[in-house]
Amino acid sequence: MSTTLLVYLHGFRSSPRSSKAVMTGEGIKAISSLENPFEWYCPQLLASPKESMAMVEDHINRTGADRIVVVGSSLGGFYANYLAEKYDCKAVVLNPAVRAARELAPHVGMMTAYDSDEPFDFRPEYIDELKSLQVEKISNPSRYFLIAAKGDELLDWQEMVGFYPGAKHLVLEGSDHGIADYADHLPQVLKFISA
Repeated sequence: MSTTLLVYLHGFRSSPRSSKAVMTGEGIKAISSLENPFEWYCPQLLASPKESMAMVEDHINRTGADRIVVVGSSLGGFYANYLAEKYDCKAVVLNPAVRAARELAPHVGMMTAYDSDEPFDFRPEYIDELKSLQVEKISNPSRYFLIAAKGDELLDWQEMVGFYPGAKHLVLEGSDHGIADYADHLPQVLKFISA
């Protein structure tokens, strides 16, 4: 019997309560069985990229799972690249911010979380932390599944496609940054995770 640890990483200023996180968690529960158990791990990430990755790596290193799969949305997709390369594991990336330091540089400052009034302090040093986590080139395209929406209003889908040459790609006509039609594509995500 082999256990799979499924790590879900939400986006910038988001939370484990995001709709994609909740839907993915429910999907994982549905495919988890006694013969093929899944452990679900979807932490509230911190403003500091370095502290976020230290927390996630600590959990990964303590788990008894035989295999790891990472699913990441937006900034979580950037983190998923880093973890997939570090642990040689599969990653599903949903509208990933492949160059997070560049994308988030304009967002330094004090703001709030998306789904609460919690203060969210994104400091200038966090841009350097992102730079230190940057993956320049994926080493094994077969481990990656990219879902990119042409209608993403925040990130460039063509840059995403270019970053994952040879990987499994699902390019959505239209849709948006949050992938409003994610439920339609979840079966493909679960199939890739299970394979």
